[in-house]
Amino acid sequence: MTQPLRIVLPIHSFEPGGVERVALGLARHWQDLGHEVVVVLGRDEGLDRANAPRTLDYRIRPNRSPLRFPTARLETLWMIWSLFHYLLRNRADVIFCPGNTYTIVCVMMKLLLRGRCPPVVVKVSNDLVRADKTAFRRRWYRCWLKINGLLLERFVGLAEPMFEEIVEGMGVGDHRVSTIHDPALDRARLERLLAIERERKQGQGHRFVAVGRLAAQKNLPLLLMAFAEGFRPGDRLTIVGEGCGRAALERQVRQLALQNHVTFAGHVACPDPFLCDADCLILSSNYEGVPAVVIEAIAAGLPVIATDCCSSMKSLLGHGTRGVIVPVGDAPGLAAAIAGCAALPKLCAVERGYAAHFTLERAAAAYLATMREAIAQGREARFAAAADPA
Repeated sequence: MTQPLRIVLPIHSFEPGGVERVALGLARHWQDLGHEVVVVLGRDEGLDRANAPRTLDYRIRPNRSPLRFPTARLETLWMIWSLFHYLLRNRADVIFCPGNTYTIVCVMMKLLLRGRCPPVVVKVSNDLVRADKTAFRRRWYRCWLKINGLLLERFVGLAEPMFEEIVEGMGVGDHRVSTIHDPALDRARLERLLAIERERKQGQGHRFVAVGRLAAQKNLPLLLMAFAEGFRPGDRLTIVGEGCGRAALERQVRQLALQNHVTFAGHVACPDPFLCDADCLILSSNYEGVPAVVIEAIAAGLPVIATDCCSSMKSLLGHGTRGVIVPVGDAPGLAAAIAGCAALPKLCAVERGYAAHFTLERAAAAYLATMREAIAQGREARFAAAADPA
């Protein structure tokens, strides 16, 4: 019988984000399977706080600074400090790095703790090419990826097309990379989405939906420009999500005279009612990893219009059987896809069933196996080093 694992993962806060939502879902499932899971939490706040699993062991380092500085502004430094202090005093078998933005935290653990640092399993949550960056910044970013590859043990891609991207980008061998489909939804939610019946209504406008944080990565200004050019009478766009970009987006809606066609729904705990009511999902991002909302939309029977924002998008959309792809930043192309919404493919049961590859239950077990491999490889490396003092 295998021993339960002691798993530690860093999470900045309960602010909305797919990386954090998926990580907490995995953590809850690992705990349900009998493993000891600790979430080192930067701050106990955020719009998703009420929806976070309550049974998890959250460890929050008190802010004892006499100045009581707001840790949100320095969340990465605060997380490095918090995780370092936790690992100094507590044993862990493995660190689960929930996404690209947390790799700096894990790299610092390797540098600060050295041989005392547990092995790290990294979920690669975003595209590594980052064509949205300038050439200068891309060079530095490629150097940073190589540092990740030197110091961190295992990397997990969220779909098959990410495998070679990780091997090349991180400069690691195939044996250090696994593919585990992004755990976008659990089986119960998958069944609810698959049960949604789809009927295309004739003679009515189309209902478009976009779901995600109102942040620069999602490039919602591009979506609004394209919608203004491509919509037809009766068409409506609902934007589900919250973020610092909302005021600017609302201003843009007024400037484009779209007030009667665009609705901001704000943050919601679950977007399923909006997926149920929509005819099409639109994703206008500059970069993604495997966007969970695309998988959710496919399960709900929605065709997708998406930018080519990640190496996985073509396979996610079935090379045209589940939606259409336009180049990143291509407003005219996005507008043309919106205008041609009626010609988008209708998803049959087989196409919708593709989403079953991306369940929490499947992924949780696969991550545990990867963690055990990382622990075993780390143990072998330590034995080899001890046997060869030179």
